[in-house]
Amino acid sequence: MNRIHTSRRRRKGARGMTLIEIMVVIVLLAMLMGLVGVALIPKLEEGKRDTARLQMGSFKTALQCYYVKKGRYPDTGQGLNALVESQCMESLPKDPWDSDYVYMLEGGKPVIISYGKDKSPGTEDDLSSNQPAKQE
Repeated sequence: MNRIHTSRRRRKGARGMTLIEIMVVIVLLAMLMGLVGVALIPKLEEGKRDTARLQMGSFKTALQCYYVKKGRYPDTGQGLNALVESQCMESLPKDPWDSDYVYMLEGGKPVIISYGKDKSPGTEDDLSSNQPAKQE
C-alpha cells in the first residue's frame, strides 16, 4: 500500500508543461528570432559587399602580375580569363551573389565590376574596383 501511495505523490508533484505554457515559449522564441533576424540581415548584405571588395583586391593583384609578365593589361575581349591562362590566378571566383565579375579596360586602366544583388548594370548596388569603399 505504501508503494502505491508514494508513486501517486511523485506523479502529482512532477507536473509537465501545459499547452498554453508551450505556446507562450514558442511565441517568445519566435519574437526573439525575429528581432535577431532584423538586425542580422543588413549585416549579411554588408558582409557580401566587403567580400566582393576583397575579391576585387585579389583581381588587382593578379592584374599586376599579368602586367609584369606581359607588359600590358588584358584587353576587354580577353577578360579575366587571361589571368588564369597566364597563371596569375588559379581560378576565377564568382561574386557573393553568384555572378561573374565584369572586366573592362577603360583608358588603359583595368576596371572590375560586380552588379550586386540585383545583377543589373547601372543600379546603386553596383560595385566597381575604381570606386572607394563607402563608409557606413
